Amino acid sequence: MRPGRTKSRPRTKARPEHQDAENATVVTVDRGRFTLIDDAGTEHYAIKARELGRKGIVVGDRVDVVGMDDSTVIDRDGRENFARIVRRLPRGTTLRRTADDTDPVERVIVANADQLAVVVASTNPAPRTGLIDRALIAALDAGITPLLIVTKTDLAPATPLTDLYGPLDLPLLEVAHKQVTEEVRQALTDHRTVLVGHSGVGKSTLVNALVPDADRATGGVNAVTGKGRHTSTSAIALPLPDGGLIIDTPGIRSFGLAHIDPERVIHAFPDLRLAAEACPRSCSHDEPHCALDTDPQVNPARLESLRRVLRSRAEADTWD
Repeated sequence: MRPGRTKSRPRTKARPEHQDAENATVVTVDRGRFTLIDDAGTEHYAIKARELGRKGIVVGDRVDVVGMDDSTVIDRDGRENFARIVRRLPRGTTLRRTADDTDPVERVIVANADQLAVVVASTNPAPRTGLIDRALIAALDAGITPLLIVTKTDLAPATPLTDLYGPLDLPLLEVAHKQVTEEVRQALTDHRTVLVGHSGVGKSTLVNALVPDADRATGGVNAVTGKGRHTSTSAIALPLPDGGLIIDTPGIRSFGLAHIDPERVIHAFPDLRLAAEACPRSCSHDEPHCALDTDPQVNPARLESLRRVLRSRAEADTWD
């Protein structure tokens, strides 16, 4: 026990154990306020307890909570009662990115996702393989299973992407006329899937088709820049009708990989990894005498994608 500086009552370092705390999942975060769903699917509102300190809480986190029974009650003074998050449970997976490859600050996108769906439009906006490759690298590095969802295939075929990513044994699902197929639903059911992609590719439209009462705002593509307009401003996790969660995230302009060791990047390119075994020891895969340049089975577009990532990571290291 030690005396308080401004209070007459002595303070103690002991903290309550909150043995009566209940489990819940964080589904939205908004300026220090959290929306949770408990294991029965009931929604609650919460704030962080003081004993959590500066420990970050993100969408997808499993937490221990006290006061959920009273979290929607309005007291006699008209104030809403919030439950309190007293513990963050260990994360199974953590999907991160940085603003660019020179930024040392990691941003946690979502916790405890077991699938990452890279959403890309077949046209309008045109698909950008750089984001796809970077998202796949981040997913595999985090232990998250990746898949590719190609939207707007009624406007243009997905053949170029199928040809490029077919050798990866990467699940590729198509969405046409904004209609979700049974194949897409089965791929997402009973999983915690986070959607990642540029603005305008149809992530929110996809969520609205999967969760009819989601009411996510949707937008078009700028006719001048060819880029999508931001409609989602924060991540949100929504329960799927047949089980699992779908996590919609704001459209991103870049997907930095400053937090990933360059030596691990090649592991996200399984179609190149076998050929890379013939490389000289300590080969960076972006230098003379690299075996990837002479293997006839190597797709040149995939090799160039690998090297773009490696060069940007090398640039990041020169800034450290």
